[in-house]
Amino acid sequence: MSVRRRRKRDKEKRAAPMSAAGLMTFYEEEVGGVKVRPEIVILTTLALISAILLAHLGLFG
Repeated sequence: MSVRRRRKRDKEKRAAPMSAAGLMTFYEEEVGGVKVRPEIVILTTLALISAILLAHLGLFG
């Protein structure tokens, strides 16, 4: 096998993507901060959108 072919094959082997196990350990780390349930975020967003729409329609006074 020529040196050129061997180098090309070695480069292909080294360019392997990161395994899923390495990605999972990143997301399993506990990070401090505010913990809010997704339901609360969605309800707050809907309430804010509703308040803005009502304000644009002039229903707040």
